[in-house]
Amino acid sequence: MQVIRSGGFILFFAAAALCAQQPASLPPSASNTAAAQAAASNAASQSTTLSHHVFPPLETTIVVLGSGEPVTEGQSARAVTVLDTQQYPLAFNDVEDYLRTDASVDIRQRGASGVQSDISVRGASFEQTLVLLNGFRINDAETSHFNLDVPVPIEAIGGIDVLHGAGSTLYGSDAIGGVVDFLTMRPEHTSALLRTGVASFAGNEEDFVGSVVGKKYAQVLAGSREVSQGFMADRDYRTEDASSETWLQSPLGSTDVLLAGSDRPFGANQFYGNFPSFEHTKGWFGSARQELGSHAEAVVGYRRHSDIFVLFRDQPEIYKNQHIDQSWEGAVRAKQTFGPKATLMYGLEEDTDAISSNRLGHHGRNQGAGYGDIDLRPTQRTTLQVGLREEVLSGGARSVLSPTFAGSLMLAAKVKLRASAGYGFRLPTYVDLYYSDPATIANPLLKPESGWSYDAGADWYPTLRTAASVTAFYSKQSNAIDYVRATSADPYQASNLQGLSFTGVEASAQWQPSQAQRIRLAWTALFGAQNALHGLQSEYVFNYPTNNASAEWTIAAHDGLLIRTGIGVTQRYQQTAYAVWDTAIAREAGRYRPYIRMTNLANTGYQEIQGVQMPSRAFAGGVEIALGKSRH
Repeated sequence: MQVIRSGGFILFFAAAALCAQQPASLPPSASNTAAAQAAASNAASQSTTLSHHVFPPLETTIVVLGSGEPVTEGQSARAVTVLDTQQYPLAFNDVEDYLRTDASVDIRQRGASGVQSDISVRGASFEQTLVLLNGFRINDAETSHFNLDVPVPIEAIGGIDVLHGAGSTLYGSDAIGGVVDFLTMRPEHTSALLRTGVASFAGNEEDFVGSVVGKKYAQVLAGSREVSQGFMADRDYRTEDASSETWLQSPLGSTDVLLAGSDRPFGANQFYGNFPSFEHTKGWFGSARQELGSHAEAVVGYRRHSDIFVLFRDQPEIYKNQHIDQSWEGAVRAKQTFGPKATLMYGLEEDTDAISSNRLGHHGRNQGAGYGDIDLRPTQRTTLQVGLREEVLSGGARSVLSPTFAGSLMLAAKVKLRASAGYGFRLPTYVDLYYSDPATIANPLLKPESGWSYDAGADWYPTLRTAASVTAFYSKQSNAIDYVRATSADPYQASNLQGLSFTGVEASAQWQPSQAQRIRLAWTALFGAQNALHGLQSEYVFNYPTNNASAEWTIAAHDGLLIRTGIGVTQRYQQTAYAVWDTAIAREAGRYRPYIRMTNLANTGYQEIQGVQMPSRAFAGGVEIALGKSRH
């Protein structure tokens, strides 16, 4: 691998960092600093807890993702969904359950409990969605099928932010369709939670999260384990995750160190064809964030992921793949304020990844970037965001410029108009470049794919208990990477396509008919123009849902009794729609907290990925024991 030097745009922001004189009162938050995480988590908790009985005023709801600094919802010009995973944790089993409540997010799951899931936003491919953990990249360099291998137990996740639309200006490669950022929980007091339960298909689960809080430090330890024999032959699994996060306060500023790991062996029957396969993935993640005074920070992150795949589980000698990929990233970021109406954020980044594989070989690459983002507040009712990033790829022979523009206007205290345009790009994965078998041919000459994303929408808050939003969007891509073939007898060939575009509309509404009830509705429709295929057959282009809708009814009664029921309806391109109904009942107060989760109550037979059958009706139940102060 060759270490690269950044281009002219990067040098400009390096000079700006050295010459800037005016200090800022807040640390930068392009990737969510610890302070911004705490503000976002606290605001999200306040904005969604039913005990408050009302939606919060726009002035108090914090939005971080997609902006150069923490901004209120009333000021945000981007479409961002904020999911509070600490609100009703006993009603959800995994991160996929939370993400399904956003109709613009498409989850294509192969195995339960986070075994393997593909994620996409607004019709983009699963490889065109960037996944972050506290602002650090965790997209897998081998294949994006593992992008949701989040190593932190869900009990230690405080929230999930979802940015709709391109986000490469602030976050780099892979952010064509959107960005998903998992934010860990920062504790407010010393406590511990223990959970144990049983489930259908000979399943059981055990979870633990404990925190210690002092005057200048905080510590969270978490672990989870779930096993099942599977709902059909060769679909058994075991998932284990553990994490440790430490915060320290010093005269220099806050220090945040996160260590996490995961271990997931699972039967992979039907995952990659009609074979009794087996797969075993492991992940390791470490990150450190150090504030440098009040206006800058330095961050460093490392991710290692291994994947062992056996085509025939009982005869591994026939066909076996073994891959190990590693990624490193480092960044220095700073922020300057120019009075109350302008904030400039800028920084330098370096990212490196490599793979060692018996099938793909040994490869490595790296890229450096410099970026700047200015947020303007010309008046109390208007915002304007302009940003630009230059990414220089390995060897310095190629570079990518990623601009973004966004603005919002408050017409009144209850109505906000917003619009944005942004450019996103993605580097091919190592599977795209180097993996070939009798059914698939790689292409080492693939070009990075890119796309422009445009949207315009309105948010309406007629009362403190009612909110509604609608957005129209359009995405046009260049050099889109897909696997195509001329006839069914031919193997799929990795190729760059031209002329791929998507048009769509997304809408959502929230209503609290009473102090103890909340109803959420969401719907996204997509219309794809696949002129890029020119009569060829595609492996991925037609996977998007033309209609995706969800409805959720939550009742938070007295004494901590919680009832949540939700239904999701998905119709994929030229396929029959299917509906999945889930319900959970729990007591989320007191020392002993029983719960039961019921999934696919209508016993729908469906496939999110063609050829991969999803589980039938299932139940899981148990009890959580709270020691010390609880999260509520």
